Amino acid sequence: MRMVAATDHRWDDMVVLCAANSYDGIKLADQHVAEHLARLVPVLYVDPPVSRLTPLLNRKAVSCVKYPGLRLQAPGLARLTPIVAPLASKRGMTAITAALTRRHLRKAAAQLGGQVRAVISAWPQYQVFGSCGEAVRIYWAQDDYVGGAALFGLNATRLDTQERVVAAAANLIVAASPVVAGTWRTRGHETVLIPYGTDVDAYTGVDRAPLPADVELHGPVVGFVGHINERIDLRMLEAVADRGRSLLLVGPKNAAFQPRRLNALLGRPNVRWVGPKEFSVLPSYLRLIDVGVVPYCDSQFNRGSFPLKTLEYLAAGRAVVATDLPAVRWLDTDLVAVAAEPGVFADHVERLLREVRSPALISLRRAFASRHSWAHRAAEIHEAIL
Repeated sequence: MRMVAATDHRWDDMVVLCAANSYDGIKLADQHVAEHLARLVPVLYVDPPVSRLTPLLNRKAVSCVKYPGLRLQAPGLARLTPIVAPLASKRGMTAITAALTRRHLRKAAAQLGGQVRAVISAWPQYQVFGSCGEAVRIYWAQDDYVGGAALFGLNATRLDTQERVVAAAANLIVAASPVVAGTWRTRGHETVLIPYGTDVDAYTGVDRAPLPADVELHGPVVGFVGHINERIDLRMLEAVADRGRSLLLVGPKNAAFQPRRLNALLGRPNVRWVGPKEFSVLPSYLRLIDVGVVPYCDSQFNRGSFPLKTLEYLAAGRAVVATDLPAVRWLDTDLVAVAAEPGVFADHVERLLREVRSPALISLRRAFASRHSWAHRAAEIHEAIL
């Protein structure tokens, strides 16, 4: 990573991507899209606004605050971290945060020296459109944010008002799930559905990845990769563990999420939780997994989400069992077993564990995932801004 001192690329037709997640965090949709979109057009990746005090609450934000200036991440991909006043998302501060961020965006675009084709914003709270003289303004509605307001510690009514203001200033809504797309269409907004994708290439060599040193489980193994928090239906994981199957859990957990019940599950001899892992080492853990599970509960937020892990398991050639969510139904494939009840969920897992993972079946799963790659998603977004 190096600082940008002067224009060393042609930055015309630049896309400014105001991301929902920091570039330094777990590799999620924003970074995947940015990296693939940067192969088509220059991209300025903008981290969510932070203050100088943010590292006191989030240690992972230290590098963002330490190196906030405009810098290059890769050819045609620059990054900016807007530094704003403390309490950026609190009531009375969001307008100030938006104004400060617009100034940061204007300055960064000028420093890069190219014309901005589009601003794509995944920020439901901050209206930043118009800051770069862009021709196209896209609100990237990644989730049902209002439905998940409590999960984020935000006021749902205020967030709803803020998000509608952002959407009203956009030319187009890009929705990441069928439910969210339907919501914005019923509100009269031009909306296109572009769901999340998967990095197929990252999992091509999963069966040759080095075995992780922190897992001792007897095979076959059922696995979950993702955040363990209020979105998870613990009944599904408990039902799998009750059958005596080895259960591997990879990802951060919320200490406040049903601590007694979750600790009881993690304390079982056939269950192993290894904590959060970098995206680059996930193939090692997926190598151990025979069946990947998506045990989301039926909530408003989950119904508006598009679980990344469903496609990631398929890209790794693994069988998948998921709870009954609209995004899973949208995929419309029998390569994903769907269940709404714990017993049926565990039954599907048992059935798939007995299934031979043949080269033909692996190829079928990976071929399906390839049709939903991040490269395809970036191309769809690129087409939307033309």
